[in-house]
Amino acid sequence: MAQFPDEQSASGEFKRQEDAFRDWITIDGSTPYPAVAGRYHLYVSLACPWASRTIIARKLLGLDEVIGMTVVDPIRDERGWAFRDGPGHTKDPVKGFQFLAEAYELTDPNFHGRATVPVLWDKQTDRVVNNSEDDICRMFNDAFRELARNKEVDLFPADLAREQEALCLFIYDNVNNGVYKAGFATRQRAYEASARKLFQALDELESRLSIKRYLFGSRIVEADWRLFGTLIRFDVVYYIHFKCSVRRIVDYPNLQGYLIDLFQHDGIAETVNFDHIKRHYYMTHDHINPTRIVPIGPLLDLARAHGRERLG
Repeated sequence: MAQFPDEQSASGEFKRQEDAFRDWITIDGSTPYPAVAGRYHLYVSLACPWASRTIIARKLLGLDEVIGMTVVDPIRDERGWAFRDGPGHTKDPVKGFQFLAEAYELTDPNFHGRATVPVLWDKQTDRVVNNSEDDICRMFNDAFRELARNKEVDLFPADLAREQEALCLFIYDNVNNGVYKAGFATRQRAYEASARKLFQALDELESRLSIKRYLFGSRIVEADWRLFGTLIRFDVVYYIHFKCSVRRIVDYPNLQGYLIDLFQHDGIAETVNFDHIKRHYYMTHDHINPTRIVPIGPLLDLARAHGRERLG
């Protein structure tokens, strides 16, 4: 049985739904959404790699006093993401929503898809502005730059625009979404095809990172955090839960060193919550893990020296 029946093909492949809301926040008045402090609120899950990237962008740019943020309960049931008080998550302080689905319904009463994170909410118009992590990261970096505390951070440098876009598409299709296509496949052939593409991509990235400290050399850009979101969850969840078991990230010397390097970057460790990550996947995907038992491992040493400085 499929985890999300509406997103499954007849041949057993997982086909992720499209993002429903793609409005833009701008600085030139070309949209109804100006970049101003205090108007927007970010709803996220610490378990979700897509939401993780927006959390990291907000953190690195220093937008925490400009854009509020609320974390949902990592345990999701048939009603979707919920707002509850608990370790690392809270009730919704903006609208008093009990479930994220209410934000979607208030924005579009005819919406019938999955209510996903992240969500960027406009407190003035009471609607979802955008639920695409790609768009949200871009708006944080560009539209909110003048309000950012760390203006020297640029996740989308202009000189790398074309190269970064191409690499991000490769990482998304084969790695970010690749683990889901393997894990949510309902036929052997679909699973094997996705898993093989995933590890071919990881092999290519391992080779790339053997001569570059980060994906584009000495600068950390959005593509790095895109890859980080999957790598940090890989050995903890995807290797076991999604049957991505050809190799662990720890078995890749360069990918593992790169992961540790990024994890030790200022402020990043506090955006990672392994308890939320493990409880979400192992307790929510009961079609894959019907016992809902959460593994006690693995032991990860993300504090050790990574040696990536030698690459410059």
